[in-house]
This record gives sequence, C-alpha cells and structure tokens, in this order.
Amino acid sequence: MKDITILSIESSCDETACAIVKNGREVLSNVIATQIDIHKRYGGVVPEIASRNHVDCIYNVVTEALSQAKLKIEDIDLISATYGPGLVGALLVGLSTAKGIAFASNKPFLGVHHIEGHIAANYITHKDLEPPYICLVVSGGHTNIVYVKDYTEFEILGRTRDDAVGEAFDKVSRVIGLEYPGGPKIDKLAKDGRPSYSLPKTFFDDSLDFSFSGIKTAVINLVHKEGDKININDLCASFEDAVTEVLLSNLIKACKMKNTATIALAGGVSANSYLREKLDELGKQNDIKIYYPELKLCTDNAAMIASAAYFDHIAGKSSTLDLNAVPYLKLGDKLRK
Repeated sequence: MKDITILSIESSCDETACAIVKNGREVLSNVIATQIDIHKRYGGVVPEIASRNHVDCIYNVVTEALSQAKLKIEDIDLISATYGPGLVGALLVGLSTAKGIAFASNKPFLGVHHIEGHIAANYITHKDLEPPYICLVVSGGHTNIVYVKDYTEFEILGRTRDDAVGEAFDKVSRVIGLEYPGGPKIDKLAKDGRPSYSLPKTFFDDSLDFSFSGIKTAVINLVHKEGDKININDLCASFEDAVTEVLLSNLIKACKMKNTATIALAGGVSANSYLREKLDELGKQNDIKIYYPELKLCTDNAAMIASAAYFDHIAGKSSTLDLNAVPYLKLGDKLRK
C-alpha cells in the first residue's frame, strides 16, 4: 500500500496544534501552542479568548509543522482537522484553516472526531495495538468506556451521567485553592498523602455508567466543614483513590462483558500517575494487557487527529468542504458531509 502522509489541525479547546503523520503511526512533526498561562488567571478556559488566540497562532503552528517534517504542502496526501466536539469558536478556527489549505492545494479533506483522536493516540505509541479492545476515555469533557470493535467502529458501554472525571478534578482543585489546570496539581499533592478521608463512590447495578457529582459535592462539603484543619495532601489522595476505584471496577466488568483481555487508556486524565499505577496493578492481577499513550499524546494534540484520520481514510470516509463544526458531537456519530 502507498504511504499516506496526513497534515492535521486540532483546535477544539485551548491548544493550537498541527501535526504531520505517515500511515497513522509515524509522527513526522507534532507542534502545539498551549494557552494554559493565558487562561490560568481566569481559573479555566474562556471560549472567546481561546478562539482569538487560535487565530493568532494557527499560521505559525502549521508553518512550523511543515518545517519540522521537512515537507511542503505538495508532499501531503490528505488534510484533516477536528470538527467536534469542543468549543465552537475554537473548532471553527482549525476547521476553517484546514479546509482553506485543502481547497488551495486541491487536496482531499477529512473531518475527525476529537475523542476518536484520543483513542488513536495509542496507535502512535503502541505499533502493535489492534482492535478489538476496551478503551477508557477520561478527559475534562468526557468519561466513557468504549468497546473499540475496529479502527473506525465504537460501542459505548458506559458514560458519565453528570460530571466528566476531568471536570470533577478541576472543580475539586478550585475548591481547595489550586490553580488551573487542577488535575496535575492534585496528582502531585496526592503523592505525599494517603487516602484517609471517606468519600462516596457511585456504582450502578444495571449499567457501566459513572457519576462523579456526589464525590465532588462531598469534597466541597468537607472543605467547608473542616476549613484549615483539612489535610490537603490526604484529601487529594482520597479523591484520586475513590475515582480510580470506580473507573477500574467498571473496566473489569467491561472486559468480562466483551471477553477481552486488552485495555487502552485515552484522554487528558490518562496522564494521571495514580490511575496508571492502579491500572498496571489491575492488568497484572487479571492477566490483562494495558496500553496508554506517552504523556505528550495524552493531552490535546494534532498527531492523534492525524492517526484517526488515516484509519478513517483507508476505511473510505471523506468530508466535503461544507463540513461545519459540531460542538456537542457524540462518539459514534457519523461524519457529517
């Protein structure tokens, strides 16, 4: 099969990214301009500010990606970009840029689902990983247990009924006075703590769904009640432990349901060291192979979008240039042409 080189753009939230990837697994360049320092002062991402910064960064990011890969647009086979889910203004910047490049260079264009990109990040890190397998998608906006039937076929086995796990991390971090983004800071403080606080865990008898609003509320109430007497390190460790127990409990059930012994991790929260440690323990205890992306591919990046685009492309999917951004796109939704 002929090599396929894909240029992808990702701009769904607060990272302006462009990457060039060959055959879905070989990264030639992966450039990311982050806005964390800009949004830190607001305690979270401000959509309008994110969009304006994408406009400011996008040209330089694309130019740098081509330069690092030592390629020209003429060498690219396919242009792709995230079209959802995400912040609509942010999505439109990257999507419009990609469509403009595709039109000007007469290259085919493909819109990519952001969450499918997170799952595909594993194919870059692990050349041997092939479907089917169970994937735990954990990010600021999503918490799903997904059965990856094939590279482009997904079955959602469980989802959050309220807060995503990353959202719960961010809300808890704000309550205890940590700067945005709170997830990595909770992870760091938890290393010096122990899970000494009893926090509620929600399990559903009839499904693999999640609920994290209860544990979030319990932490808020505990902080208000204990005040300065609270041990922040122990609270962070207790929060991580409770959340991880729920995630792993449903993962084991999913593996038994689908009779598979392979689990992959995806999304920004997949960088959490405690979750990785406990997942490795679960794998050893149950003879399950565990995969997760290298740290730089856990958060939003364009290499993962290019990887997902490759598998969509060889499966015969395509997009027309009137494809619009879909901020609330669900995993499994068909490409909208």
